[in-house]
Amino acid sequence: MNVLVINCGSSSLKYQLINMENEDVLAKGLAERIGLDGVVKHKAEGKEEVKLEDKLNDHKDAIKVVLNLLVDEKVGAIKSLEEIDVVGHRVVHGGEKFASSVIIDDEVIEAMEDCIDLAPLHNPPNIIGIKACKELMPNVKMTGVFDTAFHQTMSKKAYIYPLPYELYEELGVRKYGFHGTSHKYVANRVAELIGEDIEDLKIVTCHLGNGASATAIRGGKSVDTSMGLTPLEGLAMGTRSGSIDPAIITFLMNKKNMSIQEVDELLNKKSGVLGISGVSNDFRDIEKAAEEGNERAKLALDKFYYIVRKYIASYTAAMGGIDVLVFTAGLGENSIGARKAICEDLEFLGIEIDDENNNVRGKEQLISKEDKKVKVYVIPTNEELMIAREALEILENK
Repeated sequence: MNVLVINCGSSSLKYQLINMENEDVLAKGLAERIGLDGVVKHKAEGKEEVKLEDKLNDHKDAIKVVLNLLVDEKVGAIKSLEEIDVVGHRVVHGGEKFASSVIIDDEVIEAMEDCIDLAPLHNPPNIIGIKACKELMPNVKMTGVFDTAFHQTMSKKAYIYPLPYELYEELGVRKYGFHGTSHKYVANRVAELIGEDIEDLKIVTCHLGNGASATAIRGGKSVDTSMGLTPLEGLAMGTRSGSIDPAIITFLMNKKNMSIQEVDELLNKKSGVLGISGVSNDFRDIEKAAEEGNERAKLALDKFYYIVRKYIASYTAAMGGIDVLVFTAGLGENSIGARKAICEDLEFLGIEIDDENNNVRGKEQLISKEDKKVKVYVIPTNEELMIAREALEILENK
C-alpha cells in the first residue's frame, strides 16, 4: 500500500511517497518557486538526487512534474501511477468542521473554502493542490489531514475567548491551534518509546522552529495549545510576535499612523526573535550572534526561552501534572543550548536535564536525568508519516 503525501505551500510543494507495509520512504522531494522559475528536487530510494529547473506556472504544473518523476524509468520509484493507492493532503485549517481526517469530496472542498478567511495564506494552495491531484489522478482517493483537527478535543473553556459570545457564533472566533499533526506524532511516539499507554500520560509537546507552538496532551488528546484563531498567538517565533497586549495594535495605529495591514505585517513578519535581535529569524544566526556578545541577540533568546518555560508550567497546571516533556522541530531537535535553557528553573516540576544525554541533535533521545519524575525527550517530528498513517486508516475504514 503506497501513500503519496502532498503538502502545498503558497509557492512550494513538498511530497513523499511512502510504502506503508514497512513505512519506508520510496521517494521524496520539493518543488519551489511555483509561479516563477520553478525548481524541483527529487530523490528516490537507492537513486541519485535530481534537480530540475523549469517554469512552474502553478501547483498543477508542479504536481505534473512530480508525478512524472515518480514513474520515470531512471529516477522514479514506481512503474505507474496505479501503484499509488491514496493521496494524503496536508490542510492547514479545517475550522470546527473536521475533528479528524476525511476522504475529500466536493462537500469537503467547499468546507475548506469556507475556512479561507481563517487561513488566507495556507488553505488556497492546499485546495489548489487537491483539485490538481483529483484532475491528474481521477481514480485515486484523496484524503485531507488537518493541522487543526487534533486540537478539536479542547474543552470550550480552553478554546473560547473572553470576547462577546456572538463573535464566536457568527464568525467562529475561537482558538483552533495548529501543528496538530506534529504534536500528535511526537506524543504517540514518545508513549511507544517509554512503553506506556498514552491514555495514562500527561505530555507537554514543544514544536520549536521558525513557527513554534506548545500543546498540553492528556490521555492522547489535546487539552490546550498555544496558537489560536491564527498561528500568531502564543509563543514568540522567528518573525511572529506571539501573544502581546492587544491594545498595542491601536496604540501603533494612533502613534505611528499605521494601517491595519502594516500592523499585521509587523506582527507576523517583523517581530518575534527577529524583531528583538535585529539579526535574523534563524535561531542559529541569533545563537551565533549571542555567543559573539550581541546583547539584543541574547535578549531575544532569553525572552523566547522564558515564554516557552511559562507555557510548560501553565500546561502542567492545566493537566494537573506532567509525565513527559517533548522537544521537536528544527530548534527543539537540534539546539542543545535552547533545551537546557528552557528547562532551567523547572526543577520544582521534576524536570532536570542531563547534560551528557542532552548532547544530541536530530535523533530520538531521553535527555533528562534518569532518577527524575518527569521524562524529557527529543523526538524528531515526522508529519509526512503521520499524514500517511491517517490516510491509510481512512482508506481501510471507509
